Amino acid sequence: MNNLNEHATHTGQGMPGLRGTDHIGLTVPNLAQATDFFVNVIGCEQFYDIGPFGGEGDWMTTHLNVDAGAIVKKLRFFRCRNGSNYEVFEYSSADQKLAMPRNSDVGGHHLALYVDDVHIAVDYLKSHGIRILGEPTVRTAGPSAGQTWVYFLAPWGLQFELVSFPNGKAYERESSGRLWDTRFPAN
Repeated sequence: MNNLNEHATHTGQGMPGLRGTDHIGLTVPNLAQATDFFVNVIGCEQFYDIGPFGGEGDWMTTHLNVDAGAIVKKLRFFRCRNGSNYEVFEYSSADQKLAMPRNSDVGGHHLALYVDDVHIAVDYLKSHGIRILGEPTVRTAGPSAGQTWVYFLAPWGLQFELVSFPNGKAYERESSGRLWDTRFPAN
């Protein structure tokens, strides 16, 4: 059995009842700016808001691991087509760090969005003034062969990635297991 197949089939028991990712939580400096970006540029659907809350006692520290005086000014839920939901927070906190982590920083991250054609999506993002990081990379070897990807930045610096692999990735020819794939949401 090759390593790809072993990894894909030997996942352990894991958490009872786990079905998958419900949402990804993000903190932004300005919720109105983030809403404009997620709805009018990315194409997410806005659902509902919660807040403000926090700032009293130790609830914020106990439940969210933030400064006891932190306040969630508002949080807003978005749905992103056939992927995960986003829970987007705007906080006020005396100890808040305003610099976005880079991918190389501990806690660094990015959100990858599947698109049918990376080049068309890049042109669209450029028409909205979005900063694209380099040119699309085409994978021709290794387990990700067949994938094209490129990073871009939200107006406040959050890192995103566009990915596309309309004919699948090379690992699929060597493994019966599959990564979750937005092209086939029921897989």
